[in-house]
Amino acid sequence: MKEQSAELAVVSNKTFEASTAVNLHHYDISSALQTTLEFDELIGIFCNKIQATIPHNGVEYNHPLFNMHYQRGVMARHSCSYVLKVEEQELGELKLTRTQRFGREELKMLESLLCCLIYPLRNATLFQQALRMAYTDPLTKTNNRAAFNDSLQREVKRAVRHGQHLSLVFVDIDHFKNINDQYGHACGDLALASVAAWLRDSVRGSDAVYRFGGEEFVILLADTDIDGAGIIAERLRADIESHTLAYGMDVLNLTASLGVATLQGDDSAELLVKRADKAMYAAKQRGRNRVELAA
Repeated sequence: MKEQSAELAVVSNKTFEASTAVNLHHYDISSALQTTLEFDELIGIFCNKIQATIPHNGVEYNHPLFNMHYQRGVMARHSCSYVLKVEEQELGELKLTRTQRFGREELKMLESLLCCLIYPLRNATLFQQALRMAYTDPLTKTNNRAAFNDSLQREVKRAVRHGQHLSLVFVDIDHFKNINDQYGHACGDLALASVAAWLRDSVRGSDAVYRFGGEEFVILLADTDIDGAGIIAERLRADIESHTLAYGMDVLNLTASLGVATLQGDDSAELLVKRADKAMYAAKQRGRNRVELAA
């Protein structure tokens, strides 16, 4: 690899087989990397272990498959970047930066040590893929109820700890039973998948859509107060109403009722869900195809 900052190298299992042997026990890298399956922790451990041998000011790691971005330190002028792969499995890209050029011997050492990282990253990738499958609703491709329960607990704790707002939007497809009764469950499945896709397209990049159960979806809105959540919910309602669904020779116009609640000082996660759910049922009772805000 050249010393130019824009150079990009690939480290893979083939590199591992061809690498010059390194005293891995001295660096204690391999054993330290067996302690976690979290991408950011793996990168942090690796960089801490090599800091004395290959000093660097900043590190950046990206794994597009999981929308993973990790950065720490100061991103300086000179850099070396590596695409990591094992058995054709993409493991992300790692970049180290510092104010001085990386020497040839340093880069040679770094490339050998990176081979200690690729198999722990492979294990983390397989784990995250399995977790994603377990947390994904197969019909709608949204996150499922288990994923929502985990995310809700985590986001409530974060909001309380940092003094931030957290809002919840419940979405229920109107007259969904009639769709199943009149057109069959295949049409109902198409309606669910279509609404889920419309919701995913309409929410912000930082927001997640979950299938709560049946024809109900829920959206977590981090750092969003009741007014902001109401605006987002109204946009979601309008987007659903503006779409039409073609099924055979029939065209269906779908609508949804939405309830919005924001975390209050004495709320638990369960109470927040109940208040959003109650607001959604109020929208149903008041004519459907509308947004109701919880008190």
